[in-house]
Amino acid sequence: MTSQTKTGSGSGTITTKDGTQIFYKDWGTGQPIVFHHGWPLSSDDWDAQMLFFQAQGYRVIAHDRRGHGRSSQTDTGNEMDTYAADVAALAAHLDLKDAIHVGHSTGGGEVARYVAQYGGGGRVAKAVLIGAVPPIMLKTPANPGGLPIEVFDGFRAALVANRAQFFHDVPAGPFYGFNRPGAQVSEGVVDNWWRQGMMGGAKAHYDCIKAFSETDFTEDLKKIDVPVLVMHGDDDQIVPIADSALLSVKLLKKGELKVYKGFPHGMATTHADVINADLLAFFKA
Repeated sequence: MTSQTKTGSGSGTITTKDGTQIFYKDWGTGQPIVFHHGWPLSSDDWDAQMLFFQAQGYRVIAHDRRGHGRSSQTDTGNEMDTYAADVAALAAHLDLKDAIHVGHSTGGGEVARYVAQYGGGGRVAKAVLIGAVPPIMLKTPANPGGLPIEVFDGFRAALVANRAQFFHDVPAGPFYGFNRPGAQVSEGVVDNWWRQGMMGGAKAHYDCIKAFSETDFTEDLKKIDVPVLVMHGDDDQIVPIADSALLSVKLLKKGELKVYKGFPHGMATTHADVINADLLAFFKA
């Protein structure tokens, strides 16, 4: 069971079984779309989608993952099984049926685990993975194309040494492709990424690096029965396409792949008009 505390019209919190408060936004009416954000961000990363799809007549919902944003700064449970259970608690509390779940990056892993484990009984109609981490990011004998553990150890070291600087360097560089020649850098986008990241808890963010890099979603992807749209930029410097989307779509029973030439990891922000139009077409199909 969950309990609820309303923080105002259109947003609220639920308290999970272990006492964690999960903040969420819930706007509009119609078929529900649930948005799952990336590391180390919050539901605010979906502003461009939430506003657009509410205007299209959908009910739009986004939560701050435990340890992120306005949710509890948890020191435990910062792994995919608990993340998925938190989503299940939220979906049960809001009595969501026929929902579409959209996940970016780490949130795409959360969607895969949630839909595979809890998506039955009419809860889930479709899913979307955008620049998502499945099947698994880490290089292993079974996943030779993955990134070496040293990459993620570097993330951890940078977070411990100077989280505030690290959380500036990621969006100012590879996340949005702002390090590419001729890129039009938006300082506001960089600042907003930093703002969201610094709202969360350092312990949860540290733990989540392991969750997004080492979790193997292969069996989750195989179990999913609903249609899944896999969207990925071919210039994604955070989650390289060859070891993610191109593998995930082969594991899905009803997978569809859309590749965006030159688009970065954060393409739902930098190219929201393109991404929103393609999402809408998939939702209506």
